Amino acid sequence: MFSRRQILGSASAGAALLASGNLIPAWARSGSGIWPPADPRTGPHEFDLDIAKTPFFVDGREGSAVTLNGGVPGPIMRFKEGETVTIRVHNKLDETTSIHWHGILLPFEMDGVPGVSFPGIPAGETFTYKYKVDQAGTYWYHSHSGLQEQLGCYGPMILDPAEPDPVAYDREHVLVLSDWMFENPYKVLAKLKKQSDYLNYQQRTVGTFFEDVKKKGFAATWRDRMSWGNMRMTPTDIADITGHIYTYMINGHGPSDNWTGLFRPGERVRLRIINAATMSYFNFRIPGLEMTVVQADGQNIEPVTVDEMQIAVAETYDVIVTPKDDRAYTVFAESMDRSGAARATLAPRLGMSAEIPDLRDPPMRTMMDMGMDHGDMDMGAMDMNSGEVDHSKMDHGDMDMGSMDMGSDEVDHSKMNHGDMDMDAGSMDMSSMDHSKMGHGGMDMAGAGPIVARHGPDHHGPGAISVADVQRNRLGEPGTGLKNVGHRVLVYNDLRALKPYNQKAPDREVELHLTGNMERYMWSFDGKKFSEVNSPIRFSHNERLRLILVNDTMMDHPIHLHGMWMELENGNGEYLPRKHTISVKPAERVSLLVTPDVPGRWAFHCHLLFHMDMGMFRVVEVSPYEGEIL
Repeated sequence: MFSRRQILGSASAGAALLASGNLIPAWARSGSGIWPPADPRTGPHEFDLDIAKTPFFVDGREGSAVTLNGGVPGPIMRFKEGETVTIRVHNKLDETTSIHWHGILLPFEMDGVPGVSFPGIPAGETFTYKYKVDQAGTYWYHSHSGLQEQLGCYGPMILDPAEPDPVAYDREHVLVLSDWMFENPYKVLAKLKKQSDYLNYQQRTVGTFFEDVKKKGFAATWRDRMSWGNMRMTPTDIADITGHIYTYMINGHGPSDNWTGLFRPGERVRLRIINAATMSYFNFRIPGLEMTVVQADGQNIEPVTVDEMQIAVAETYDVIVTPKDDRAYTVFAESMDRSGAARATLAPRLGMSAEIPDLRDPPMRTMMDMGMDHGDMDMGAMDMNSGEVDHSKMDHGDMDMGSMDMGSDEVDHSKMNHGDMDMDAGSMDMSSMDHSKMGHGGMDMAGAGPIVARHGPDHHGPGAISVADVQRNRLGEPGTGLKNVGHRVLVYNDLRALKPYNQKAPDREVELHLTGNMERYMWSFDGKKFSEVNSPIRFSHNERLRLILVNDTMMDHPIHLHGMWMELENGNGEYLPRKHTISVKPAERVSLLVTPDVPGRWAFHCHLLFHMDMGMFRVVEVSPYEGEIL
């Protein structure tokens, strides 16, 4: 029997726990982390997930979330490679819901995309997912219905390898990065449709105009403003939704809540980092600790040591850190537009904290990001001293791109207009060139990737307000705002698989352009929103194809292909890294190799949720054999 005092005391403790935001899964609470077990199996064969609306507290404020088993994030789904799992999802909402297993290879009927792979889970009903786990690594899961993901419906999935893990570590922590808004996301989307820069509080002003006049002169500043004005765009358009309304979280904790993961000095600590945000890229660093990246999108890579990395929405990275000192370290995930940050702590004891870095100055878009054609620029300051460039073939005549190795044997160079550029690249491999010393007059080209193609205005109409006249290979660039940070930043060219995969040459090539009209908040592929497309993109079962993505917009887009890997052609030969999500920079041309080995209908979309909802979405249909319609 409990006394009245005990009951009241328990109620007060429960209220305090709720108010502090600690009613979250045990794995996501501050604490010691997970030690690698002798037998990697730590999860059951069967699992039940309840999706419901639940009060949610972060940094002392209350909101309403779409939760998984009552928490944000949801529980860790931990299974072992080779086992068959059964997951029952119970919909306790008053609307249809779904769960998509992000990056997991499975039968398309189990992929969890309403209207594509199944009808969805109606209110009050249960859907049973059952599939064999044929891979290992760090992944995640989330709703694919409406804007439920923005409301908190996501969680981590860890698949332990059947064979010994090539990565040695003593302890691990799962870090789920996310962005939370207390406002109704549907109302926010409606505001963006009426005024796309509604949440951009970092726009240039009259004051910044005169500051630029002092630095660059009146004429140059006026030309710059007129150029952006004529395009009806602004160089401060980095993120559609900013820290003005977002609270950035780690494991469901806001910056003030300060999630803390423990370590013992000298331990090798594995951090499984998942960007489960809806609209936010993060620049991730731990001041005072180097990070050795060992896995990207669940796939093992050759270890590479960095100080910072930009993590696109839906990407995952595993890193090893080895804190040697008996002190706290701040885990800092700064939003790409620098309007806010998520913060947590690694420490030997609970209650410790470290200095929190100041937010850095907001980055700015450039004319290069707009794909502007500067073919008549002065190339005299270019330093070609790379060691990888064959200068003997540079005759300074018309540029001959015919034998340039761009990681793509299929590029049609015959249509490339190279203007007044006076280089003959011969057999130059541009992917390994040092571009850091290129000077192009007044335009800041430091670190710019090579031009790989020039393009005409194929896409017209309201869905494609701009076209990248110049397309670049930007895989060697660190990401928006990270060019001059003074330390090593991870780039896509660093990613090299531990083992080679399919070496078959591609049978054909498919090219798609990422298009949009920011002014009207319309997003699309090839100038057409999903609602305007009458047929799917068709792949043949087991064919080998090269997928070319060209970003004709001024924003970064994380593109996710369900049901199959994309092998990034980054110059690493037979060790190309496999990705389920690829971030495409503005005016960038990216080449990917794909083998569609599971028939079915698969979603293909931008993982910025509001962009997907506004039309940057397609269906890829993999036919069992060429010519058959599913």
